[in-house]
Amino acid sequence: MEQVLSYIGENMEMVYFLLLAILLGVEVISNVPAILHTPLMSGANAIHGVVVVGAIIVMLQASPDNYLALSVGFLAVLVGTLNVIGGFVVTDRMLEMFKKKPKKS
Repeated sequence: MEQVLSYIGENMEMVYFLLLAILLGVEVISNVPAILHTPLMSGANAIHGVVVVGAIIVMLQASPDNYLALSVGFLAVLVGTLNVIGGFVVTDRMLEMFKKKPKKS
């Protein structure tokens, strides 16, 4: 626990940056019209594949005894992969709405 607090103390700029990014993201997303929300989020979820690649690179660079980095990296890969899959599922469902339905006779 002491190492975590020490790390946070040494990297306060990054903590401020993260908090600013969270607040800015909430503000931007809350002002998006409802009709644009699904297409934007499905595209953003698909782009989340960059996070998966970054997490894999971080895990490859971490030493085998650094369990914190490996655990956080694994969690990032897992959540990022679920987000990418969810983005494609939502996009597929959205595109299904625009397909012409066969006429019933």
